[in-house]
Amino acid sequence: MQTRFNGIIAYPITPFTADGKIDTATLQLLVQRLIDGGAHAIAPLGSTGESAYLTDAEWELAAQVAVSAVAGRVPTVVGISELTTAGAIRRARYAEQIGADAVMVLPVSYWKLTDAEIIAHYAAIGAAIRLPIMLYNNPATSGIDMQPELIARICREVSNVTMVKESTGDLQRMLRLQQLTGGSVPFYNGSNPLAMAALTAGAAGWCTAAPNLNAALPLALVEAVRAGDLARARSVFERQLPLLQFIVQTGLPTSVKAGLRLQGIEAGEPRLPLQNLGPERTAQLAAILQTLAD
Repeated sequence: MQTRFNGIIAYPITPFTADGKIDTATLQLLVQRLIDGGAHAIAPLGSTGESAYLTDAEWELAAQVAVSAVAGRVPTVVGISELTTAGAIRRARYAEQIGADAVMVLPVSYWKLTDAEIIAHYAAIGAAIRLPIMLYNNPATSGIDMQPELIARICREVSNVTMVKESTGDLQRMLRLQQLTGGSVPFYNGSNPLAMAALTAGAAGWCTAAPNLNAALPLALVEAVRAGDLARARSVFERQLPLLQFIVQTGLPTSVKAGLRLQGIEAGEPRLPLQNLGPERTAQLAAILQTLAD
């Protein structure tokens, strides 16, 4: 099963109205903005999209609006992170029904899952849909840390797990996975501060929320690496590094929504228990964004 996911995979936030409902008009605007900015794929309902804080009906609405707004112009990969296998299957089937090109599956743990339980989770989702699955490893949010050996095994045993997003910030894991799979499974960087190192090491793409606030620099980094111009790649990466570090440190939904407000786009409040960025941090973000605009 082939994948068309390469380059910048951009993660939109999920905007809310003043009364806390999904702001569908703003979501459409944000998706269009990412496409206009040059994103090679759109990934709604990742961690940036506050998917953990949405009801089933809200999740379905956000998925449908985002996929519809993309309208097939670039690939879409819909994020799924559910405690139960049944819930993950339900959402995966819905993503397939509305026309997503792939799903990104992050297993979430309350009880510590065994390797066998994780494999069975992916196998059940894979059997329920025909879409490619991007395996997502992010122990900081999921409570599950999948080692390269386990990931390689899942890719062997579940035929439609065809790509891997690695967000531990450990480049050696990505390289080890390539060794274990003979380079047959594309990997995607999910750690913003590691973007240049991962791309130069052979990552097929960079999964990032940064294009919500500045699309030009992430795109320039990918283009420079592809062209083999490492001096330019280093320059554009170092220029955007303060923004990448800031949004990771302060939380993606919170910082991106604050940044959008600074740029004149109201995307609502983060959903509780997440809170606004606060005046001091907002001032820091404003200074970073101004530097990038100069």
